[in-house]
Parts: sequence; C-alpha cells; structure tokens
Amino acid sequence: MDFPAAQPKPAADGKIIYYPPGVKEITDKITNDEVVKRLKMVVKTFMDMDQDSEDEKQQYLPLALHLASEFFLRNPNKDVRLLVACCLADIFRIYAPEAPYTSHDKLKDIFLFITRQLKGLEDTKSPQFNRYFYLLENLAWVKSYNICFELEDCNEIFIQLFRTLFSVINNSHNQKVQMHMLDLMSSIIMEGDGVTQELLDSILINLIPAHKNLNKQAFDLAKVLLKRTVQTIEPCIANFFNQVLVLGKSSVSDLSEHVFDLIQELFAIDPHLLLSVMPQLEFKLKSNDGEERLAVVRLLAKLFGSKDSDLATQNRPLWQCFLGRFNDIHVPVRLESVKFASHCLMNHPDLAKDLTEYLKVRSHDPEEAIRHDVIVTIITAGKRDLSLVNDQLLGFVRERTLDKRWRVRKEAMMGLAQLYKKYCLHAEAGKDAAEKVSWIKDKLLHIYYQNSIDDKLLVEKIFAQYLVPHNLETEERMKCLYYLYASLDPNAVKALNEMWKCQNMLRSHVRELLDLHKQPTSEANSAAMFGKLMTIAKNLPDPGKAQDFVKKFNQVLGDDEKLRSQLELLISPTCSCKQADVCVREIARKLANPKQPTNPFLEMVKFLLERIAPVHIDSEAISALVKLMNKSIEGTADDEEEGVSPDTAIRAGLELLKVLSFTHPTSFHSAETYESLLQCLRMEDDKVAEAAIQIFRNTGHKIETDLPQIRSTLIPILHQKAKRGTPHQAKQAVHCIHAIFSNKEVQLAQIFEPLSRSLNADVPEQLITPLVSLGHISMLAPDQFASPMKSVVANFIVKDLLMNDRSTGEKNGKLWSPDEEVSPEVLAKVQAIKLLVRWLLGMKNNQSKSANSTLRLLSAMLVSEGDLTEQKRISKSDMSRLRLAAGSAIMKLAQEPCYHEIITPEQFQLCALVINDECYQVRQIFAQKLHKALVKLLLPLEYMAIFALCAKDPVKERRAHARQCLLKNISIRREYIKQNPMANEKLLSLLPEYVVPYMIHLLAHDPDFTKPQDIDQLRDVKECLWFMLEVLMTKNENNSHAFMKKMAENIKLTRDAQSPDEPKANEKLYTVCDVALCVINSKSALCNADSPKDPVLPTKFFTQPEKDFCNDRNYISEETRVVLLTGKPKPTGVLGTVNKPLSATGRRPYIRTTGSETGSNISVNSELSSSAGNRSREQSSDISETGVSENDENPVRIISVTPAKTEPVKNKEINSDQATQGNSTERGKKRTATASGTENIHQKPEEKNVDETGPSLAAKTRRGRPAKPEPQGTTAKNEETNKPPVRGRKRAAVSQESPGSLEAGNAKAPKQQDTTKKPAATQRQIDLQR
Repeated sequence: MDFPAAQPKPAADGKIIYYPPGVKEITDKITNDEVVKRLKMVVKTFMDMDQDSEDEKQQYLPLALHLASEFFLRNPNKDVRLLVACCLADIFRIYAPEAPYTSHDKLKDIFLFITRQLKGLEDTKSPQFNRYFYLLENLAWVKSYNICFELEDCNEIFIQLFRTLFSVINNSHNQKVQMHMLDLMSSIIMEGDGVTQELLDSILINLIPAHKNLNKQAFDLAKVLLKRTVQTIEPCIANFFNQVLVLGKSSVSDLSEHVFDLIQELFAIDPHLLLSVMPQLEFKLKSNDGEERLAVVRLLAKLFGSKDSDLATQNRPLWQCFLGRFNDIHVPVRLESVKFASHCLMNHPDLAKDLTEYLKVRSHDPEEAIRHDVIVTIITAGKRDLSLVNDQLLGFVRERTLDKRWRVRKEAMMGLAQLYKKYCLHAEAGKDAAEKVSWIKDKLLHIYYQNSIDDKLLVEKIFAQYLVPHNLETEERMKCLYYLYASLDPNAVKALNEMWKCQNMLRSHVRELLDLHKQPTSEANSAAMFGKLMTIAKNLPDPGKAQDFVKKFNQVLGDDEKLRSQLELLISPTCSCKQADVCVREIARKLANPKQPTNPFLEMVKFLLERIAPVHIDSEAISALVKLMNKSIEGTADDEEEGVSPDTAIRAGLELLKVLSFTHPTSFHSAETYESLLQCLRMEDDKVAEAAIQIFRNTGHKIETDLPQIRSTLIPILHQKAKRGTPHQAKQAVHCIHAIFSNKEVQLAQIFEPLSRSLNADVPEQLITPLVSLGHISMLAPDQFASPMKSVVANFIVKDLLMNDRSTGEKNGKLWSPDEEVSPEVLAKVQAIKLLVRWLLGMKNNQSKSANSTLRLLSAMLVSEGDLTEQKRISKSDMSRLRLAAGSAIMKLAQEPCYHEIITPEQFQLCALVINDECYQVRQIFAQKLHKALVKLLLPLEYMAIFALCAKDPVKERRAHARQCLLKNISIRREYIKQNPMANEKLLSLLPEYVVPYMIHLLAHDPDFTKPQDIDQLRDVKECLWFMLEVLMTKNENNSHAFMKKMAENIKLTRDAQSPDEPKANEKLYTVCDVALCVINSKSALCNADSPKDPVLPTKFFTQPEKDFCNDRNYISEETRVVLLTGKPKPTGVLGTVNKPLSATGRRPYIRTTGSETGSNISVNSELSSSAGNRSREQSSDISETGVSENDENPVRIISVTPAKTEPVKNKEINSDQATQGNSTERGKKRTATASGTENIHQKPEEKNVDETGPSLAAKTRRGRPAKPEPQGTTAKNEETNKPPVRGRKRAAVSQESPGSLEAGNAKAPKQQDTTKKPAATQRQIDLQR
C-alpha cells in the first residue's frame, strides 16, 4: 500500500523535520515500543537510500540531525540505540564524503555512541545480531571512522573502537565478521598520520601470553591486522621498542614489561615488523645486567630456534653475538644457551656447524647442570633424527661418560644407550645410521672398568635393557647377544666377561648367605654372616646405606621361609629366565609397602635382585646360541647381513660360550650342545678348538655318567690335542681330562709316557706342545708323575735343551720381536722353564733340593742376560724372551710358601731388576705379571717393593702404570685387613707399610748404587723411595707415617743379613735409611708422633739388633739433604732409553744416539764415551711427549743433541740434557773402563775422542745398571773394544767377601783383567745364590 507523503514536524530549533511516509514523530512522549517501531521504518528508509538521491538527502537532513540528539544517544533502551546507530551509519554512507554533523564534539559523541553499540556483536545468538552485523558492515564498507581524522582527539575514538572489536571477537563469529573488523581497523591505521602508543598498545596487548590464552580469536585478529599493516605500523613498533630497550623508558607503555614476549610474537607474525628492533637486541645482549641478558637470550633462542626462522641467516651479526652468550659469565645465561641448541639442531640442521664449537666448550663447563644439558641437547636431537648430530657432537657425549659427576655420566650413558637401541638394534634409519653409532656398544661396556659401583650397575642395566633387551624372546635375544659379542672390541669383550663374572660372584655370595641361614645359630655363624653381608653391600650403590638395608633384608630372610625359598630358586643353576622374572616380582611384592610410595629399602633389594637374576642365560638360551653357531658353521646364518664374517662369528660364539661356561655351567648339560662342541673341536681354527675344550673342562663333570657316547668320542680328541695340538689346546686338554674323568691317572699316563719318550731337542718345533702337556700333567698329578719327571728334567730339559744352543739367532739387533718371529728353539726353552716351574708347583716341597738347583739355573740365566751358554749364538730379542721367562719363573715359584723360603735375597734382587730391563716389552709384561700376582695376594709383600724401581723407567706411561698398580695393591691389602679380623695375625705379610724395609734393602743392593756419597746416585735412591712412599703416605692411617719412620730408624740398629760383616754394604743400607728418613720427615709433620707399635723387621734381610749398639751417625750431609729436598735439576735421565737393560751388575751398557730412524729396540756396536748424570722423574717425564706409549710394540724416543763426532745409531737415543763439564771427565772415565763391563760395546775408531771434540755432551751415558768402578784414567779406554764380548762372566764374578761358588753349568768364573792397564778396575759382583 502507498504511504502518505512525509509529514513535516517542527524541530526544537525551529527547523521542520520530515519523517519517512507512515512514520509519526519520534519524541520522548511515546513509549519505547512505539519508538522502536517508528525507528525501524526510518532505518528501512535510510537503508534504501543511496548517495545520488539529492532531494531526499536534503529533505531528511533535519531528521539526520535530530537522530544525533541527546534523546537518542543517551536512550536507555538498547534496541533504540541499535536502530539509531544503524541510521547514523547509513547517514554517514548517504552523505559521504561530507557528514551532516559539523560540530566536532557532536561527531565524537556519535562515533563513541556507535562504538558502544558494536559490543552487541559479541552475542551471535541474539535476535538483533543481524542488525549489529549490518552496522559493522556499513561502517567498514564506507570507512566511516576516517571522518574522525579531522578531530583533535580522534585517538580516543580509535582506541575505544579497537578495544571494543578485540573484546567482542570470539569463536562463534564467521569469517565475514573478522574481515569487516580488519577492514575497519586497517583503514584507520593505514590512512592515518601514524599510530599512537595507546592505540598500538590496544593491538599488542592481545599478543601477550596471558591475553592470548584468554581470547585466541583476538590474538588471531591482531595477528592478521599487523600482517596487513606491516609497512605502516613497523616504524611505530620500532619507536616503542627503542623507547623501552635502548632509552629504558618503561613508563611509555603498560606493556613495557612484556617487550620480550611481544618481540617473540611479532617475529612469529612477520619478521619485517622487527627490522629496526633486532639491532637493539644485539645491544641488550651486551648488557651488564645478567638477568637482562638472560631475558634477551631466552627471547632470541626462541626466535633463532623456531622452525621457519631464517633470522640466523638474515642477521649474522646478531647470530654471532648470540653465540657469544654460550660463554657468558652468568651461569643461567649459559644454561639457557645450551637448552636452545636442541631446538636449533632439530629445526635448523644447517646451523649445527656454528653450534658445535660452542657446545664443545660447554661440555667442559665447570657447572654440572650445563654439562648435563649439553648431553640432553645432543641426545634429544639425535633421537629425533641422527643426521641432525654430527660425529663431533656425539663425541662430546662420549667424553661425558667419564665425567666426574654421576648425574652427567648417567645422562650421557643412558642417552647413548637409547641411540644405540633406536638405530642399531631396531635399525630405524638404515645401515649408515647404524654404522655411525656402532661404537656406542664398545664405549658403554668400557665404562665397566671404572671403579664406581654406580657406573658398573648402570652398565649392567643398559646391557639388560638396551644392548641385549632381556624382554625379547629367547631366540631373538640370543641372536642379539651372539652378534653383539662378535662385533665388540677386545676391551669391551673383557668388560662384558668381567660383568658376568661379578654377577656370578655376587650370586655365589648370596648363595653362601642362604647356606649360613640353614646352619644353627652360633657366634661364628653370626660373624661369617656379617662378613658376607658387608661383601654383598659393597656390590650395591652407596655401600654405607646399603649395609643397613642388607642387614634388614637378611633379617627378613631369617623370618620368612617362603622368601628364602624364592631367593634360592632365583640363584639356583637351573633357574630359567622366565622363572627369574617371576621370582623377582614375587620378592618385590612381598617387600613392598603400599603406604610408602618411595621405599629406599625396596629399591636397594631390587638392585640386588637385578644383579643376581639370570635374565639372559638359561639352558634354552645356551641351546639357542649353539644353534646360531651351527648355522654359522654351515653357512646358513645371517652373519654377513649383521656385518660379521662367518669365521669371526664362529670364533666369537665359542668365546662367548666359553665365558658362559664359567658362570652358567649347568645350562650346557645337553647332548645337543656337546655334539656341536665336538664338531667345533674338529675345526681347523685353533682358537675355536681351544675354546671348545675349555667349555668341556668347565661344564663336563657329568659327561662320564650321563653321556657315555660323548665321553667315548671326546677322549681320543683330547689325547690328540694334548700330544699334537697347539700349546693352548694341549694345556686345556690336560686340564679337561683331569677335571671330568674319574680314571684321569690312566688317561694322563697314556699321554705322559709317549711324550716323555719322544722328546727330541733337535726338532724344537715339535717340542713346544709336549713340554706344555708334560708340565701341566706333572703339576696336576704330582704324586704320579713327579718322580718320572725328575729324570726328564735332569737329562733332557736342563742338559739337552736349556744348556745347548743348536741354532744361531738372527743378528738384527732388535731387543724384541713379535711372537711369530721368535725362533722355535727359544719358544721351546721358554716352555722348558715353565715346565720346571709347574713341576715344582705340583710337588710343593723341596725335599730333593730340586728347587734350589732350579733357582740357581734361573738366576744364572738372568746373570747371563738370557744367554745361558754364553756362546753368542742367540739373538738379542730371544735373550729378552728368556730373561722375561726366568724372572717370571722366580716370581711364580715365590707364590708357593715352601719355595719362597729358599729364594735368597740375591735371587730376589735379580728377579726385581727385570722390571728395569733394557727391553720395553720385558719391563711391561713383567710388571703386569707382578701386579696380577700381588693383587690376588699370591706373592709375598716384599715383591711389592719391586715397583719402587719403576721410578727409573724413562717412559712416563710405565711409571704411571706402576703407580696405579701400587695404589690398587695398597688399597686391596688395607681393605682385606679391614674385612678379615684374622688378618691382624699376619700383618707382617699384609700391612702395606711393611714394604718399606724390603724397599730399603732392595735399593741398598741396587747395582747402580755403588757410592753412598754420590749425589746423583742418592737422587736416584730418593726418587725410588718417594715413588713408593708417596702412595703409602697419601693417608696417615693409624699413625702410619710415624710407623714407617720407626722402621727406618730400627733398620739402622741392625746389620744387613745379606752381608753382615761387610762395612760398605751396611753403610749403603744406613745411607738409604737416612734418605728415607729425610723424605718422610720432609713430607709429613705427623711422623714425629709415637709409633703405635714397634715394627718387626724381616730376619731374612736384617740381623737382630745388637745390645748396646747405637747408630746415631748421619750418613748423608746436611748439604746433601738440602739438594735432595730442593729438587735441584739433574742433568740426565735415570734410564737412557725406552728399552733399558736389565739393571744388574755385569749387564752390558747400551748407548743412546741421535738419528731419525723409526725402527726400535735396535742395538748396534757404537758408543758415546761422553757421560751424563741422572735426571729426576719429573724431568724424564717428557719422554711421553715423544709419542712413546706403553702399548707400543717398539717405542722409540728420538732426541737431538749438540753435534759431536758420533755415528747415528739406529733406534737408540741420546739424552739432550747436559751435565757440567766438571763432571764429564770423571763420569766418562767410569763409563769407558772396559774392566767395568763395557766389553760388549764396540767403539768405532773415530769416536775415540768424543770427550775432546764434544765437551758439551752430557757427563754420563747410563742405559741400565753397569758397575761403576773408580776412575783411574782413560789410558785403557778402548783397549778391548774389538774383543768378542764375554757376556755374563763378570756378572758371575764372586766377591771376595762372599765365599761360595755356583754349581757347574750355571755360571762361569770371570777372566782376569790386565791390572797393569786397569790398575783400579774393580770386578763386577753379582747378587746370586752361591
């Protein structure tokens, strides 16, 4: 229907208001409902109008002004306000670009009014929402708010608008609402003159984490708005951050405290927003305030580390500045930098190179937490993707497995274990990745060598969970173990073997504890139980606390029989892996306390159970291993796929089974297993057959009764191996027969008789195995074979084999050769010496005086340097082998008490001097054998004194090894005394401090110590004394310093039992005592206290103190004391070269020379007649810097010297240290007197006058321990240089003070020297049983 024409109504200002047709006047006189009704019609009219309706625009202008009156703007009815706002929005659209309102105040009121109405957008379910949306759409489309730019305080309107829009946006709004809001706000930002701080705050506040979490849609709106207006708003943002960061004006905005959060968010939105801000951050990184630097580092860590960030590439100066914070002085800053590296490695692998060097430094950070986080960083990245971490980064983790802090070590070890399981075991990234981390298994097992029980336990846990997961099925588990064992390096294999050994030992301790529970209660039983509990506690973490828990567990065991039976089942040899798992869970369940969530007692018991539970090996597992090995033998296994050759797999498999045969012998008892082992015995691989025999030896105790078919097949094979197998096979075959057969006497006789009859020294290649078999047979069955062996020893071993040289050795000058290059004759002689020892060890008595003869023979071999016949047919390297064999044999006999008693001091001294042999390998192997016997408490305490002589070793590694041996031995002896109350009765043989008198006596008889007042010789003595005393005096346990001092004082009240009536010998003894007292007094202020007990001196070495005998004389002057204690530099080294000679009287000297040859251990006929003084340990330690290692087969030390007329000598060395010229003449004379033992050195004619042509050379060339005769002139210096050497004869010279002689064949008398030519030349003396 048609509306009547608009009705004019007078307005308040007299103007006539025209309403749309059908709309009555709108005044405050009508009801709200009527106002709403009429306004809706007005809205419809304005909505339909457009900008081109000029007549209507003019007609409705008064109405437009009327709608902006206070009545409408302040109306309490929201529907009225909404309709008015819609009308006003349309009015702005219709009258654009000029608004009908000219008053600025009115415009402000209108826009603030419209802004308030926009709050209605919040409720999308409101019936009026469409009108609110229309209002927003209209405003955005027309950009109505741009009118406000003309107002002075337009900022207030804009701020209110922005706040309103950000507050109303929510997840119920559709995309159109957000787009209109963006259009509205972006037009204000982009078309205005700038963005004020308040307006900027209204946008940025939505980025702060607290607001972001409250209204995610507001955050998204602000994010899109900033992206859209980046060019316009960036200068405003830069100004804001400049005010806060650089000028420190935090008052410019309420958001000042959130600048770093804002930077992070802005960077994530668009890095271009912060183009001018980044340089300001570089400035902040260098702030003096640690907390401020920390905040910036946290921020930049997020910026650089975010996934799509290219900030490090775009802003290299800032990146480099940030990397510098890895070295910040403030710990939290360094920590934050390290934490960042993980994200950076994962998101930006290209930056790994930049990070590596900084992580390397931080991996050695003094702060434990930082080192820990370096590991976490690298491992986290590695677990994500192994390609993200390079080998260098993994190397840092590898280093930290030896960190001094347990937390760091644990993190490194566990991290590596996880990488190994992921990439090697599960092969998640292919073969290349597996190869990259294949070293991890070896490294982790190497850690088992550490002393800490925590390390050992963690290695065991890692092995059970990561290297060979115990929860795998048996076949899969054994396949994993089989190929792991085959791919381990030798040291890792030893560690793994040791791990099983330790677990087995702990298992036996628990078994013994349970056996004690079965016995009736008694005091002895309680004492034994207590000792066993202490031993078990030592095998658990924190042994101090563990003792209490173990006692508690023991008490529970005593009260709970069911628990005992569960534990007995767990440690029984027949327990399967599945049963073990059930037992552990059952025991843990019984001990658990629901009311106590953290139960340290239960944790400790779990540690114990995990160590003793057979989680890997049972009968089923051994059977699976044997099947795997059979597949390798048949060639049907996956050996090549696993990266192992079939031969390696077979050999490793047998070695694995051999080790397990020690720890789980019962699991092997099956015909199938033994059949496979018999198959291995027939293989050509010697190592495989040897291991198989040993497995039979360890596990075959029931073969004779249960498996007769296996027995009948095995016996002939063992006989064959004992007669014609390798030496190792022969040994194992003899022991196997002795261990598993009841008629062993018959079996051994069938081997002994043909072998003893067929011995032929002319065919040494065929002698070695028979000698090994005969030796072990005579040791295992002495009652049956000791007597028949005596004739073999007398007629063949000594006379025919040892006393004859049938072949001529290769004269290449080498002091040591590899095993494969040693002549068969020498190998036979070495086995002959071992046979003598085994024969004696089997007899365990000296009724026939055979031991005395053997000891004299061995001593003569040492005196003659290994060339017993002195026919000069044997090579130097073979002589080294025989010296080592002789020294080791004496040491082996000393382990048997009945033979230790008859070893004379002279023979002991000869044996000791092997540790100063000229050949490096002899020293090395002898020291290892000595340590091994001492650490097992097999050797008497006096043999520990031998380590004091290691102070003279020129190789730093050898001295370090000797010191470690001493530390280990001393700690073991002290621990043994603590754990064994009965040991107090044997203190003389156990207490480490009692080594002091043996050491003093040994040093007093050192062949190098000839002149008690010679300062260089006294320095040597002091170095040797301190080498031992330094370790002994680490702690003053039970006033031990005073006790050692008392021992030295008491020795001065006795005489040398070796030469009681010889003044010089006693003077040397007392001089060494004074040097020892001087050292003890200077190093300890506690030594002057009273000794807790009077020490007992060994009567074998010292006489009983005489009554009324007082020895208060000082044998070293005050000046000498000062020189010894101040450490005045000494000109040359204690030993002359890496390969030092056997240091005993009569040993030929060898010469250091220059030269760059790389071969080692070569001896040629050349001599430097210049002399050199001794050098302290500290000065000689530089040898290690030349690359000499105790593991080198032929180490060399090359040192340049002042040029002189000397021929370069291959593979020897000249000490570059120089002595004073005043000393050179005297020492040179002593060195060159042929009567003093230099007859084995051939001097070239042009070297005669070295002293004249090269006076600056060192004063004395000392390569060992030649005798030091009084110098009476150099006229006979080169008289006999071309004579054939007479090795050993001077060594065997008998001193006039010591009557007696060697038995025939053991040594020869010396030739007389021309006394007219050498009037003062002294004869060499030997310390040998006469």
